[in-house]
Amino acid sequence: MNYNESHYEFLNSFSNIPEELVQELLNITEFKTIKEGTQLVKLGEVPSKVYMLVSGMLRCFLITESGKEFNKSFYLPISFAGPVAALIQKKPSLFVFEALSDCEVYEIDYYKLMALCNKNESLNMLYSKVLETVYMAYEKRLVELISLNATDRYLQLKKQVPGVDELIPQYHIASYLGITPVQLSRIRKKLE
Repeated sequence: MNYNESHYEFLNSFSNIPEELVQELLNITEFKTIKEGTQLVKLGEVPSKVYMLVSGMLRCFLITESGKEFNKSFYLPISFAGPVAALIQKKPSLFVFEALSDCEVYEIDYYKLMALCNKNESLNMLYSKVLETVYMAYEKRLVELISLNATDRYLQLKKQVPGVDELIPQYHIASYLGITPVQLSRIRKKLE
């Protein structure tokens, strides 16, 4: 499999990995095109894959017992996505990962990746740096939910995802912000 040089540069932005390791990574990786609406990880599924998003947009959400969806996060290129806790604990995922648009991803076998990390310090460092980045994004999101009002959370999202209003349906944005679509509409009108 060929890989894109910019994807290699992206990986090296976390930690320098020797180019020969790239082939080992590619051996446990499958490049896939995913159609809009496809669930990469289903609710209750015990996952075994992690994803590097190359193009398109993903969302991560949870579903309450009453069937209501709450968006936890959106993923833009180039980023990593996957149910980390479920992978580490080998337990069913509490979250669903779904394509909001047609996407291209590298699908990586998590357990084979862990075996490679155990054998190779450079790869282990890359994994640690990626986990740190994921954790910092999660912590930032938590702080925003606790400390910002809905308008400020919306403005923050607009900074993080340029053109968010054209890319993501209003009801998904509202769910991510923890408000109703009607409230989001009012916020947009006030900001105009």
